[in-house]
Amino acid sequence: MNRIRLPSIRVAIAAALSLSAAAALAQARWDLPTAYPAQNYHTENIVEFAKQVDAATGGKLKITVHANASLFKAPEIKRAVQSGQAQAGEILLANFSNENPMYALDGVPFLATTYADAHRLYDVSKPAMEKLLAAQGMKILFSVPWAPQGIYSKREVASVADLRGIKWRAYSPATAKIAELIGAQPVQIQQAELSAAMATGVIEAFMTSGSTGYDTKTYEYIKNFYDTQAWIPKNVVLVNAKAFAALDPATQAAVSKVAADAEARGWKVAEEKNAEYKRLLTERGMRIIKPSPKLDQDMRQVGSIMQADWLKAAGADGAAIVDAYRAAKK
Repeated sequence: MNRIRLPSIRVAIAAALSLSAAAALAQARWDLPTAYPAQNYHTENIVEFAKQVDAATGGKLKITVHANASLFKAPEIKRAVQSGQAQAGEILLANFSNENPMYALDGVPFLATTYADAHRLYDVSKPAMEKLLAAQGMKILFSVPWAPQGIYSKREVASVADLRGIKWRAYSPATAKIAELIGAQPVQIQQAELSAAMATGVIEAFMTSGSTGYDTKTYEYIKNFYDTQAWIPKNVVLVNAKAFAALDPATQAAVSKVAADAEARGWKVAEEKNAEYKRLLTERGMRIIKPSPKLDQDMRQVGSIMQADWLKAAGADGAAIVDAYRAAKK
């Protein structure tokens, strides 16, 4: 009869446990909260990013996407990533302009109103943005734009005078400033609460994209969309710098490559979806209206005031970025 040697068994068990521990250490899990619905193209792009990261890293990094503000509300996501409560997250940059004017740049009305110009603005401002975020312990994985912003209004609007006193959704400092300049009543409402706010009459007008108008079924409550194409804001997907640094070099490289692909894909889809969302809104009873010359003039005056305010707040660094952007347009 063969006798089992206990020391050999102990060695085998220890080796198995060591391999199991190494495998556990090699795999990382990230939470990635976003404030937007699962069917929104931003969220769909992020879900595809997570799938591709899983494939590209051979399962070493698993990312769970939490849509529709289910893990953190929109204003909480940046702080959650910064503090490490979530390893990554998606934010609308303009929502955080009270922290630093640099975050407000792509929300300045009539500075960049086409996708080509929005990308130029992103390119020239990205180094300053990355430096700012690095000081807060974060880095950009990728950025994707929204559609150009227009005005949804229960009232017919021929000029800014028609918006005075109206209950206006303000989801960022910039949209609150617009309310102030046009004489509207600002009401702070995040996207996840927008449908309920319209249904109960809390708001009567707001500026946002065709995609948000469609996602929130704005057409059920508001029938006028003035296609002002005032600005093209961007979302960024941020990652906690320590969480990224904890990945091995090969995994970091894979994530960066997949993120670059997600950014290119997102910009392409955003532009394609712009016309599609207008069509879908029209089919559901929304009137897509070209602004009158007077309304266009009034809104551009608002934009000029806000551009001047931004340059004053951003100082020499901000002026250098705007100068570089305008030079790139030539």
